[in-house]
Amino acid sequence: MTMEIVTVPCRTDNYAFLLHEGGRTALVDAPEAAPVLDALSERGWSLDEVWITHHHPDHVEGLPDLRKAHPGLSVTGGREDAHRLPRLDREVGDGDAFQFEGHEVRVIDVSGHTIGHIAFHVPDADAAFTADSLMALGCGRVFEGTPEMMWQSLSKLAALPDQTVIYSGHEYTLNNGRFALTVEPGNDALKKRVAAVEAARAEGRFTVPSTLAEEKATNPFLRASLQEVKEAISMPHADDAAAFAEIRSRKDAF
Repeated sequence: MTMEIVTVPCRTDNYAFLLHEGGRTALVDAPEAAPVLDALSERGWSLDEVWITHHHPDHVEGLPDLRKAHPGLSVTGGREDAHRLPRLDREVGDGDAFQFEGHEVRVIDVSGHTIGHIAFHVPDADAAFTADSLMALGCGRVFEGTPEMMWQSLSKLAALPDQTVIYSGHEYTLNNGRFALTVEPGNDALKKRVAAVEAARAEGRFTVPSTLAEEKATNPFLRASLQEVKEAISMPHADDAAAFAEIRSRKDAF
């Protein structure tokens, strides 16, 4: 089996993702309906499932129109978030798994940006859909959780295999990269990546997805446990979560 994954740009800077296998199609997040319906139509696909990562409007607002266009679709979302999500057909939580056309889909709680935010990991496709938790060269703002909670969530994602492709929810990579250089200006891998991101955006190309290996080499939020990063932010003796909190605070003010 070879799952096809299609990146669908939505709204101003959101991404949704179509997963297609064996004649069935799933969508991760529903920022708006029209671009998703167009992508489906171009490929002659129908929509069978929608997997929601968290409750923010820019991840769910397209769902009513998608239900109208594909009335049989099934919607999966987080059990802890169900009270503020659109109607769910399947509620899932941390450690749960379900099947999509022969692929196991594992659910990971990645609370921090919101409480109840989940990610979907498809191991045999080397894919993780992380929305606003781990992002390309960044991570989401900590709106509802705590820095400690977000650090724990990022640590779970960092433990996935390095070849895992990270499908995150927004085109924020250029700004994230420019901030990352303020933390690690001497990181050669980061400098090369930011230059590549600048070139991609100048040409109108996506910078999402990325690999976990890339993120571990260049993303300051994943690198907060490293001694050289702690020294770079003048916190050589800080614990990992405190170092992460300092980096997140700096990014919030960037």
